[in-house]
Amino acid sequence: MPAEDLPFRRREGGLDGDTLSSHERQNMTTRGTKYWSSGSIPLIGPDMLGEIIARASDISIVISEAGTVLSVLINPDHSGFSDMTQWEGRDIRDFLTPESIPKLEAQLERFMVEDQDVRAIELNHADGEAFGFPVRYTFQSIGPDGAILMLGRDLRPIAEMQQQLVKAQIALERDYEAQREYDTRFRVLMEATSEAFVFLSQSSGRIIEINSAAAAIFGASVEELRGASFAQELEGRRKTEVVSGLVTSAMSDSQQSMELMTRRKKRSVLAKPTAFRASGERMLIVRLLSAEDEETVTDDLAENLSALYQEGAEAIVFTDSDGLIRSANESFLNLIDAAHLTKIKGRSLGDFFARGAVDLKVLADNARRVGQMRIYATKLASEFGSQIAVEISATWLDHPSNPAIVFVIRDTSRAEAVRKTKASINDDGVRSVMELVGSASLKEIVSETNDVVEKMCIETAVELTRNNRVAAAEMLGLSRQSLYVKLRKYGLLSRNDS
Repeated sequence: MPAEDLPFRRREGGLDGDTLSSHERQNMTTRGTKYWSSGSIPLIGPDMLGEIIARASDISIVISEAGTVLSVLINPDHSGFSDMTQWEGRDIRDFLTPESIPKLEAQLERFMVEDQDVRAIELNHADGEAFGFPVRYTFQSIGPDGAILMLGRDLRPIAEMQQQLVKAQIALERDYEAQREYDTRFRVLMEATSEAFVFLSQSSGRIIEINSAAAAIFGASVEELRGASFAQELEGRRKTEVVSGLVTSAMSDSQQSMELMTRRKKRSVLAKPTAFRASGERMLIVRLLSAEDEETVTDDLAENLSALYQEGAEAIVFTDSDGLIRSANESFLNLIDAAHLTKIKGRSLGDFFARGAVDLKVLADNARRVGQMRIYATKLASEFGSQIAVEISATWLDHPSNPAIVFVIRDTSRAEAVRKTKASINDDGVRSVMELVGSASLKEIVSETNDVVEKMCIETAVELTRNNRVAAAEMLGLSRQSLYVKLRKYGLLSRNDS
């Protein structure tokens, strides 16, 4: 139905000038035009009525009493609706979701009852998979033929906002549950550990959290200490002095302990702080250890390490950064048949390697470069010239003023004697040589095997010496010129240069 043909009437009657009351006539101007006054409705031209109705709502639908769509008006300023002229002449129920159809029928039934106050309802439109949207409608009777005007407000912005609020609420609930889970784990861990820990705020100096072990040291309950000033639980300490001392200790390289005295139990404790940030707030986690416990732990560790060094089965040698022997245990003295440590102290450890300074340089360079070298196979020469097979691991101790290298040497001569003669073959070159059995003579196979083994040995020596060809030639017992010839022979020269 065109907009200009839309019927428009009042409950009391039409808008014909002959039916105006005397009060309404008094509100007429000299030109006969009626304006707003005392709730009255002015005369509206048919050509303007459709535009007014369209702009008064997002979507306007005129339906018959049976629900047939007579006309559809879309607000020209609303871009959320597509062309809906295909609705006209069809039942509006065809464009509603199943749960909205009973709501519409109940609303129409109530609307047909005279003087029934009909409230607005929300209906969900759907047209297959093309679109779907919720609309809030008010119903108005507009003609003697029973036509009904449905003025609708698009609820999609509200629905989207509601969905965002629901998602935000769900996200908050998940974050809350995760926080509760982490808080439970934290509290269980704090109470399960036997060590004493205190969490402090750097700004206020107050105890944020404390476990039972730490509370026992202070002689109070966890609830009493939580939120209290940490300095007030100490003897003769001010808040700024305690906090600044802990922060300084936490930031220092040595991370020295800070000695404190508890106020209630007069107990001496050592505080080992660690600084960190939590949600922008600077915090300190302080581990508390009694002075007696610290001495006991230190003494036990030193005693055990000393016993391991002196009585251990593995030979242990401490050298300076140049490889000069500083100290060695009895196991090393037994390996080299030395009478006493004074006989070898100050000498180079390379003097006792079969390949001399070459082995020492490989071990020391790799230890300094990566911190440690796990396994290096060579032979150890005794004071009397005998040699035994050993495996050596080296560790670099990067002390600022006194760096050192620790060598752990294991005797592998017995293991070599009982080791299986048939070793697993992993190299592709060796495997290809073994495949020649049956297809070539023994002399040809042996020649091929020699080349493969020689190539593997050269590659290993060059890798261990980090492409130092002088050291590699010395390690292999070759001249430098011979090593260059073999590198060219096996195509290793250009590869190593690159």
